[in-house]
Order: sequence, then structure tokens, then C-alpha cells
Amino acid sequence: MTQGCENPQVEVRARRAPQVSYRMAQVATLLEAAGTLAVFGFDPSVPSGDDPRHLQVALASTDAPAPLELWQVDGPVRCGMEGALRWSTGGGWLFAAIELDEREHGGTLATARQAYDMLHRFVAGHDARHVLRVWNYIGAINDGEGDAERYKRFCEGRAAGMGDFFAEGFPAATAIGHLAAEHRLQVYLLAGEQGGHRVENPRQVSAWRYPRQYGPTPPSFARAMILPARDTLAISGTAAVVGHASAHHDDLDAQLEETLTNLDALLASADMRAGFDAHSPLKVYLRHGSDAPRVRDALQQRLPGVPLLLLHGDICRRELLVEIDGWRYA
Repeated sequence: MTQGCENPQVEVRARRAPQVSYRMAQVATLLEAAGTLAVFGFDPSVPSGDDPRHLQVALASTDAPAPLELWQVDGPVRCGMEGALRWSTGGGWLFAAIELDEREHGGTLATARQAYDMLHRFVAGHDARHVLRVWNYIGAINDGEGDAERYKRFCEGRAAGMGDFFAEGFPAATAIGHLAAEHRLQVYLLAGEQGGHRVENPRQVSAWRYPRQYGPTPPSFARAMILPARDTLAISGTAAVVGHASAHHDDLDAQLEETLTNLDALLASADMRAGFDAHSPLKVYLRHGSDAPRVRDALQQRLPGVPLLLLHGDICRRELLVEIDGWRYA
């Protein structure tokens, strides 16, 4: 089913990166804006909208009212639904999202496998088939011990379902534990007509090379991705990891400082100027929502003017308290 999300007044131009911003507005207002590829809300109690471009992420903002996240592209946008999968495309870009209930698909591993298999098959049928950025939101991500931990089971299922999805290299990605019903899995992605340039952090072991202690199947993502026009860096979930080990166990201030050091290293690896500005939105994931005022104050001092969206969710390692991802425009 294809819905009428087309705006013929927008002229297709060069394939610049989607413009990402945080807005205090009504969902309907943003969906009517020129070139809207996707709109994200952050409230686990609110369902996604009937428009395929509106996805309600199962994470709670620490701000009330919470801003919306808006993706806009240069060009008219088409959108539709295919079963559990929602999508939109325009300006050389593709947004696709899927939400599955683990109770209906055989548990954590099987559900992740099916989600990635469905996304793989769908994306392969479009011109914008180069997956550049993926977000994964998993219920009760830290539950279970050893290899039975839900995040490790998710990583196994993701690898089983992707096939040759990422044959050209892994995309940038985030995996966070949402606080809604644990059986709910949400995955969404951004793909383009051309591949990007993967960026690794010299301070960290590449995620797909993690040793066995992190599970039978290592995480499958690049630390960041330079988008095709080389005007934008899509930054993966970044935390206080040095080498492959978590640093500063349960020390929020030290972890935040280490995370910022890792972000600086990514910018340097991408040959981008240091620092973030008012056009570089960042998401900050916090294990404890009560830490939000303290973290916001610290980041406003270190990153003045940078748009921040603080969200309450679990980090993929139990000892980690904060993680940051986002966008850096050249």
C-alpha cells in the first residue's frame, strides 16, 4: 500500500544528506513539511501514527514536553506499509522500520533474525539499497546471564538474518534497551543510493572483532559512517569503551568524559573539524533517568548550543550508564 505523502513542490537536487533536527511541534505539522522522510516521537505509551513516516520509539524522553526528531530530504517523498514494515523514500534516500512482537516470532534470537531478513529483502528491491545507519531498540536488553543475555541473543539473531545484507561492510548502528514491554523489538534504518565511508575509532577495537567474552556473535556495526556526499558523519552509539573494555564502571562523570573523548577521536578519524555545533543533534541515552539534569548541565558546558535529546534507556553493557549517538554536519 502506498500512501499520498508526495509533495510535488520540492525539486530534486543533489543527493545531500537528510537534515536531522529536533522540533517542538505537532506530528501532523512536521509530516506536512516539504521533504519529510520521517518523524520520530519518544514515548513508549504512544502508538506510531497511521502515516508510515511517523514512528513512535519505545523510549521515554527526560523532557516534558518532548521534542520530535525530523528527517528532511531534497525531493518529493513516497511512503507505504508492507505488513509490519513501514517505509518512505525520496531525494535518493530510504527510511524503513519494523516492529515485531517476540511472542509471535519465537523469542529474542528468532525475532531479530526475522526482522533483519525482512529488512534485507525489502531494501534489496530499491535503488537506495546501501544501508548506512541502523537503530535497534530491544526490551530488557540486559536480562539473562552469560550467552543467554538478551542483547547477545539479539546479536546472534541479527547476524543470522542479515545474510549478505552488509556484504560491503557494516553500517553505523545503535542498540539500546527500551523500557516498554520486553517482547517488543524495533529496528529502523537509513539507506542511500550510494555507499558511505566507514570510520573506526583508533581508541577502540572494531566491534566485529570483539573477543569471545562479549558473546558467541560480536556486534555488527561501524563506529561511524561518512555519508556519500561527505557532508555528514552518522555517529554510532558511543560509550566509555577503551579497547574492547568498559571503563570507569558505574562512574557517571568519568564515563561521560570518556565518551566525549571517543567522540572527539571519531571526528579526527573522519577528518572533520573538532567539536559540535547548533546543527549537529545528539541523542544521549541514560540508564538512570534521574541523571538527566546532571548530564545536561555537563554537556551544555562542554558542548554549548548543541541540540540534545536525553532519553531514558538501558545501555547494552550493564556497567555503562550513558551512551551518545547523533549527527555531525560538515
